[in-house]
Amino acid sequence: MNPYEKKRRWKFFLLVFAIVIGGASVFYSDFFVKKMEREERLQFQLYVKVTEQRLLMYDDDRYTGLVDLITSNNKLPVILTDDKGEFVGYQGLDSTKTYYNVEKKQGIAYDPGYFQRELRAMKKQHPPIPINGLDAEGRKYYIYHRDSPTLTQLRYFPYIQLGVIALFLLTAYVAFSSARKAEQDQVWVGMAKETAHQLGTPISSLMAWVELMATRFNAEDDPLIAEMQNDIKRLEVITDRFSKIGSKPILEDHVVFTVIHNFVEYFRLRTSDKVIFNITGDEQVRALLNVPLFDWVTENLLKNAANAIENEGKITINIIENLAKEEVFIDVTDTGKGIARSKFDAVFQPGYTTRKRGWGLGLSLTKRIIDNYHSGEIFVKESELGKGTTFRIVLKSSITYEPTTS
Repeated sequence: MNPYEKKRRWKFFLLVFAIVIGGASVFYSDFFVKKMEREERLQFQLYVKVTEQRLLMYDDDRYTGLVDLITSNNKLPVILTDDKGEFVGYQGLDSTKTYYNVEKKQGIAYDPGYFQRELRAMKKQHPPIPINGLDAEGRKYYIYHRDSPTLTQLRYFPYIQLGVIALFLLTAYVAFSSARKAEQDQVWVGMAKETAHQLGTPISSLMAWVELMATRFNAEDDPLIAEMQNDIKRLEVITDRFSKIGSKPILEDHVVFTVIHNFVEYFRLRTSDKVIFNITGDEQVRALLNVPLFDWVTENLLKNAANAIENEGKITINIIENLAKEEVFIDVTDTGKGIARSKFDAVFQPGYTTRKRGWGLGLSLTKRIIDNYHSGEIFVKESELGKGTTFRIVLKSSITYEPTTS
């Protein structure tokens, strides 16, 4: 199992663990909500019974104090109406408002609209409870109620709690990921610069030895010496690449077709003859490139394409100019074994590889070079198992086009 698969499994386990904790929290809170609902329902039923007794004992003052004590302890918002829908009484609502027009009193405002809104809210929550007793006038009464503010807040509390926890975890994850990424970048930069430093001395020695061989054996025109010199120059380019990592590269205007063609000609001689290379598309389109780094991108894509071709195959590089967006598309297509759709994003993760001896760093470096240094984009455009893969590079064109006016 490669490191990316392990990382993804850990993320899956942590996600499941977080879901279990969140579910347990919601279940536990829901248990208390239902318990409180039962208590409020019993409290409301007691309030209804007491209200019935008050109407039945309208001319009996013996239990008035007890009835008033019980009703005053009710914390639920309730409204009492008659059979015509007229307000008769209320409790648990804003005491600074009244539903009937009286002489102005200190701190009390006539606001029938407030009670109408509260009544509509109560009708939506619970059906009205009819009062069994009739008063002296023979009217029938209905009691409406809604949940207490505490119960309402408690219903939303677990979701607010989950939201706060999720926000905290997301913030912590982003912070730790950023710190980890910065640390990884420092390690990458340090290793790259140290590699460039270590390669400097052997390359200089190889250059001297090749010059000595050519002079001693009078082989300045020998094609083998020329190829050795090309490889040494290639090592110099690689050293220059590593030395540039961590510093802002200089981007220059280049013809994309020429840059790719020059590298393919070098790479073609060091690849199997069974692999055919073909460069097509616009030969004049230009873009801002750092050639040593962009050659590294091309090399990684071509190596992966060549490794994906088991016997004979073809690698096509198609260069397209998107005039509308002033972009350059570079499609690298092979006839290899292809990539599963579920792995389109995973192939760019550090450590992901399908080869037994691979490090899984090539495409990760490629994405860094395109995204961070060239302000472009690279992705798997399309792939089919057993038929091949197309990677697309998107770069900003260095030529700007002004719209023509007729």
